[in-house]
Amino acid sequence: MLEIQDLTLKYGQSQILHGISLTAEPGKVTGVMGTNGVGKTSLLKAIAGRHPFANGSITLNGQTLGHPTAFAAAKAGIAYVPQGREVFPLMTVEENMQTGFACLGGAGGHRIPDRIFDLFPILKEFLHRRGGDLSGGQQQQLAIARALITQPKVLLLDEPTEGIQPSIIKQIGRVIEVLREEGEIAIILVEQYFDFAVGLADQVFVINRGQVTFNSPNPKQDRATLLESVSI
Repeated sequence: MLEIQDLTLKYGQSQILHGISLTAEPGKVTGVMGTNGVGKTSLLKAIAGRHPFANGSITLNGQTLGHPTAFAAAKAGIAYVPQGREVFPLMTVEENMQTGFACLGGAGGHRIPDRIFDLFPILKEFLHRRGGDLSGGQQQQLAIARALITQPKVLLLDEPTEGIQPSIIKQIGRVIEVLREEGEIAIILVEQYFDFAVGLADQVFVINRGQVTFNSPNPKQDRATLLESVSI
Protein backbone atom coordinates (compact mmCIF):
# COMPACT_ATOMS: atom_id res chain seq x y z
CA MET A 1 0.00 0.00 0.00
CA LEU A 2 1.09 3.55 -0.73
CA GLU A 3 0.69 5.99 2.15
CA ILE A 4 1.13 9.75 1.80
CA GLN A 5 1.26 11.59 5.11
CA ASP A 6 1.15 15.38 5.64
CA LEU A 7 2.86 16.15 2.33
CA THR A 8 3.75 19.77 1.65
CA LEU A 9 5.30 21.09 -1.55
CA LYS A 10 6.53 24.49 -2.67
CA TYR A 11 7.50 26.19 -5.91
CA GLY A 12 9.90 28.86 -4.75
CA GLN A 13 8.07 30.90 -2.12
CA SER A 14 4.64 29.62 -3.14
CA GLN A 15 3.27 26.69 -1.16
CA ILE A 16 1.23 24.41 -3.42
CA LEU A 17 0.37 21.44 -1.18
CA HIS A 18 -0.67 21.89 2.44
CA GLY A 19 -0.42 18.65 4.38
CA ILE A 20 -1.89 16.17 1.90
CA SER A 21 -2.60 12.70 3.32
CA LEU A 22 -4.02 9.77 1.37
CA THR A 23 -3.66 6.03 0.87
CA ALA A 24 -3.82 3.87 -2.25
CA GLU A 25 -4.28 0.10 -2.04
CA PRO A 26 -3.45 -2.65 -4.55
CA GLY A 27 -6.45 -3.69 -6.58
CA LYS A 28 -8.15 -0.33 -6.11
CA VAL A 29 -8.39 2.89 -8.10
CA THR A 30 -7.87 6.01 -6.02
CA GLY A 31 -9.23 9.08 -7.76
CA VAL A 32 -7.79 12.55 -7.17
CA MET A 33 -10.07 15.30 -8.41
CA GLY A 34 -10.35 19.08 -8.33
CA THR A 35 -10.33 22.08 -10.61
CA ASN A 36 -7.24 23.22 -12.53
CA GLY A 37 -4.35 24.55 -10.49
CA VAL A 38 -5.23 23.01 -7.12
CA GLY A 39 -2.12 20.81 -6.89
CA LYS A 40 -3.15 17.46 -8.38
CA THR A 41 -0.22 17.19 -10.80
CA SER A 42 2.16 18.53 -8.16
CA LEU A 43 1.08 15.70 -5.88
CA LEU A 44 1.83 13.07 -8.51
CA LYS A 45 5.19 14.68 -9.31
CA ALA A 46 6.11 14.54 -5.62
CA ILE A 47 5.18 10.86 -5.38
CA ALA A 48 7.08 10.07 -8.59
CA GLY A 49 10.22 11.94 -7.53
CA ARG A 50 9.74 14.55 -10.25
CA HIS A 51 9.62 17.44 -7.76
CA PRO A 52 11.01 17.55 -4.21
CA PHE A 53 8.49 17.95 -1.41
CA ALA A 54 9.18 20.09 1.64
CA ASN A 55 7.72 17.99 4.46
CA GLY A 56 5.76 14.82 5.03
CA SER A 57 6.43 11.22 4.07
CA ILE A 58 5.86 8.69 1.29
CA THR A 59 5.68 5.05 2.39
CA LEU A 60 5.35 2.08 0.05
CA ASN A 61 4.59 -1.34 1.53
CA GLY A 62 5.86 -0.18 4.91
CA GLN A 63 9.13 1.28 3.60
CA THR A 64 9.61 5.03 3.84
CA LEU A 65 11.05 6.34 0.59
CA GLY A 66 12.47 9.59 1.94
CA HIS A 67 12.85 12.14 -0.86
CA PRO A 68 13.41 9.88 -3.89
CA THR A 69 14.70 10.92 -7.27
CA ALA A 70 12.56 9.96 -10.26
CA PHE A 71 14.82 6.96 -10.93
CA ALA A 72 14.73 5.83 -7.28
CA ALA A 73 10.95 6.11 -7.21
CA ALA A 74 10.70 4.06 -10.40
CA LYS A 75 13.03 1.39 -9.00
CA ALA A 76 10.92 1.27 -5.83
CA GLY A 77 7.88 0.47 -7.96
CA ILE A 78 6.22 3.79 -8.73
CA ALA A 79 5.35 4.32 -12.40
CA TYR A 80 4.24 7.75 -13.62
CA VAL A 81 2.25 8.46 -16.78
CA PRO A 82 2.46 12.26 -17.03
CA GLN A 83 -0.03 14.69 -18.45
CA GLY A 84 1.04 15.17 -22.06
CA ARG A 85 2.38 11.59 -22.26
CA GLU A 86 6.06 12.55 -22.89
CA VAL A 87 6.85 9.79 -25.37
CA PHE A 88 10.16 10.05 -27.21
CA PRO A 89 9.08 11.32 -30.64
CA LEU A 90 12.10 10.13 -32.66
CA MET A 91 12.25 6.68 -31.08
CA THR A 92 10.10 3.82 -32.29
CA VAL A 93 7.22 2.41 -30.30
CA GLU A 94 9.41 -0.57 -29.43
CA GLU A 95 12.31 1.63 -28.33
CA ASN A 96 9.98 3.79 -26.23
CA MET A 97 8.75 0.72 -24.39
CA GLN A 98 12.25 -0.66 -23.96
CA THR A 99 13.22 2.43 -21.94
CA GLY A 100 11.03 0.95 -19.20
CA PHE A 101 13.60 -1.80 -18.70
CA ALA A 102 16.11 0.69 -17.27
CA CYS A 103 14.76 0.45 -13.73
CA LEU A 104 14.46 -3.37 -13.72
CA GLY A 105 18.18 -3.99 -13.36
CA GLY A 106 19.95 -7.08 -14.59
CA ALA A 107 22.30 -7.46 -17.52
CA GLY A 108 19.71 -6.90 -20.20
CA GLY A 109 17.89 -9.45 -22.26
CA HIS A 110 14.48 -8.15 -21.27
CA ARG A 111 11.64 -8.57 -23.74
CA ILE A 112 8.33 -6.79 -23.98
CA PRO A 113 5.71 -9.07 -22.37
CA ASP A 114 2.92 -10.38 -24.60
CA ARG A 115 0.53 -9.06 -21.96
CA ILE A 116 1.32 -5.51 -23.09
CA PHE A 117 0.08 -6.30 -26.59
CA ASP A 118 -2.98 -8.03 -25.16
CA LEU A 119 -3.84 -4.76 -23.41
CA PHE A 120 -2.83 -2.51 -26.32
CA PRO A 121 -2.99 -4.45 -29.62
CA ILE A 122 -2.31 -1.36 -31.73
CA LEU A 123 1.22 -1.11 -30.31
CA LYS A 124 2.19 -4.45 -31.83
CA GLU A 125 0.98 -3.24 -35.21
CA PHE A 126 2.92 0.03 -34.88
CA LEU A 127 6.01 -1.46 -33.20
CA HIS A 128 8.46 0.13 -35.66
CA ARG A 129 6.64 3.44 -36.10
CA ARG A 130 8.13 6.52 -34.45
CA GLY A 131 6.42 7.73 -31.29
CA GLY A 132 5.97 11.21 -32.71
CA ASP A 133 3.98 9.82 -35.65
CA LEU A 134 1.27 8.34 -33.44
CA SER A 135 -2.04 10.01 -32.68
CA GLY A 136 -2.64 11.42 -29.21
CA GLY A 137 -4.64 8.37 -28.20
CA GLN A 138 -1.99 5.98 -29.48
CA GLN A 139 0.70 7.93 -27.62
CA GLN A 140 -1.35 7.64 -24.44
CA GLN A 141 -1.53 3.87 -24.86
CA LEU A 142 2.22 3.81 -25.44
CA ALA A 143 2.88 5.88 -22.31
CA ILE A 144 0.79 3.54 -20.15
CA ALA A 145 2.42 0.48 -21.71
CA ARG A 146 5.90 1.89 -21.03
CA ALA A 147 4.91 2.43 -17.39
CA LEU A 148 3.59 -1.12 -17.04
CA ILE A 149 6.84 -2.57 -18.39
CA THR A 150 8.56 -1.28 -15.23
CA GLN A 151 6.46 -3.82 -13.25
CA PRO A 152 5.08 -1.16 -10.91
CA LYS A 153 3.48 -1.53 -7.51
CA VAL A 154 1.87 1.90 -7.98
CA LEU A 155 0.64 3.40 -11.25
CA LEU A 156 0.14 7.19 -11.36
CA LEU A 157 -2.09 8.38 -14.22
CA ASP A 158 -2.30 12.13 -14.83
CA GLU A 159 -5.28 13.09 -17.03
CA PRO A 160 -5.16 9.98 -19.26
CA THR A 161 -8.29 11.04 -21.20
CA GLU A 162 -7.08 14.53 -22.10
CA GLY A 163 -7.35 15.12 -25.86
CA ILE A 164 -8.24 11.47 -26.54
CA GLN A 165 -10.99 10.20 -28.84
CA PRO A 166 -13.93 8.41 -27.13
CA SER A 167 -13.08 4.94 -28.45
CA ILE A 168 -9.60 5.03 -26.91
CA ILE A 169 -10.96 6.50 -23.67
CA LYS A 170 -13.14 3.39 -23.40
CA GLN A 171 -10.15 1.15 -24.08
CA ILE A 172 -8.03 2.89 -21.45
CA GLY A 173 -10.91 2.49 -19.02
CA ARG A 174 -11.03 -1.24 -19.73
CA VAL A 175 -7.27 -1.53 -19.18
CA ILE A 176 -7.61 0.19 -15.79
CA GLU A 177 -10.41 -2.24 -14.89
CA VAL A 178 -8.23 -5.21 -15.86
CA LEU A 179 -5.34 -3.93 -13.74
CA ARG A 180 -7.66 -3.40 -10.80
CA GLU A 181 -9.12 -6.90 -11.11
CA GLU A 182 -5.62 -8.41 -11.15
CA GLY A 183 -5.17 -6.86 -7.72
CA GLU A 184 -1.42 -6.27 -7.86
CA ILE A 185 -1.16 -2.53 -8.57
CA ALA A 186 -2.40 0.47 -6.63
CA ILE A 187 -3.70 3.00 -9.18
CA ILE A 188 -3.91 6.74 -8.55
CA LEU A 189 -5.99 8.47 -11.19
CA VAL A 190 -5.95 12.25 -11.60
CA GLU A 191 -8.79 13.07 -13.94
CA GLN A 192 -10.99 16.01 -14.98
CA TYR A 193 -13.47 13.83 -16.89
CA PHE A 194 -15.91 13.38 -14.02
CA ASP A 195 -17.91 10.40 -15.31
CA PHE A 196 -14.75 8.50 -16.25
CA ALA A 197 -13.16 9.04 -12.83
CA VAL A 198 -16.24 8.28 -10.74
CA GLY A 199 -17.04 5.24 -12.88
CA LEU A 200 -13.63 3.69 -12.16
CA ALA A 201 -12.66 4.95 -8.71
CA ASP A 202 -13.03 2.92 -5.52
CA GLN A 203 -12.33 6.04 -3.49
CA VAL A 204 -11.90 9.71 -4.36
CA PHE A 205 -9.95 12.51 -2.72
CA VAL A 206 -10.98 16.04 -3.72
CA ILE A 207 -8.24 18.67 -3.55
CA ASN A 208 -8.92 22.38 -3.29
CA ARG A 209 -6.15 24.95 -2.81
CA GLY A 210 -3.62 22.28 -2.02
CA GLN A 211 -5.68 20.53 0.66
CA VAL A 212 -7.94 17.50 0.76
CA THR A 213 -11.41 18.96 1.25
CA PHE A 214 -13.49 15.80 0.73
CA ASN A 215 -12.78 12.08 0.83
CA SER A 216 -15.34 9.64 -0.52
CA PRO A 217 -14.94 5.88 0.12
CA ASN A 218 -17.95 5.29 -2.13
CA PRO A 219 -17.78 7.65 -5.14
CA LYS A 220 -20.81 6.30 -6.96
CA GLN A 221 -23.01 6.73 -3.92
CA ASP A 222 -21.52 10.18 -3.20
CA ARG A 223 -21.73 11.31 -6.83
CA ALA A 224 -23.78 14.48 -6.21
CA THR A 225 -21.61 15.59 -3.28
CA LEU A 226 -18.47 14.87 -5.27
CA LEU A 227 -19.69 16.91 -8.23
CA GLU A 228 -20.41 19.85 -5.95
CA SER A 229 -17.04 19.49 -4.19
CA VAL A 230 -15.09 19.32 -7.44
CA SER A 231 -16.88 22.38 -8.81
CA ILE A 232 -16.00 24.65 -5.87
